[in-house]
Amino acid sequence: QVQVQESGGGSVQAGGTLRLSCEYSGYTGSGNCMGWFRQVPGKEREGVAAIYTGAGTKYYSDSMKGRITISQGMAKNTAYLQMTSLKPDDTAMYYCAAGLPGLCVRTTCNSGDCYIDPGDFNYWGQGTQVTVSS
Repeated sequence: QVQVQESGGGSVQAGGTLRLSCEYSGYTGSGNCMGWFRQVPGKEREGVAAIYTGAGTKYYSDSMKGRITISQGMAKNTAYLQMTSLKPDDTAMYYCAAGLPGLCVRTTCNSGDCYIDPGDFNYWGQGTQVTVSS
């Protein structure tokens, strides 16, 4: 059974830093597209970053750009999201998702702002809560 497991959320003060981790059990060997998303109640799930772990290609939306870094582990089934200068507006449930490499290739970017479509991803974690206090 394919599983996606996030960890690393928590409560921080504004300006703080958190690092989220994600492990995907469906690793195929050639790499995967792994994405980070966030959602607050009443709003749609929003893609913030994605990485194709086969080549290390990264995609960022403008929503947190400049304050986040997506990376992968030595194994191609892990991804991390380093978040800095956190703001109260960043408070949300953060989800990791994974899918076939082609998902990342289909990501569209306009002037560096990439749209990471949650509907494209097949496998999702349970989410990890990030709370930023002022």
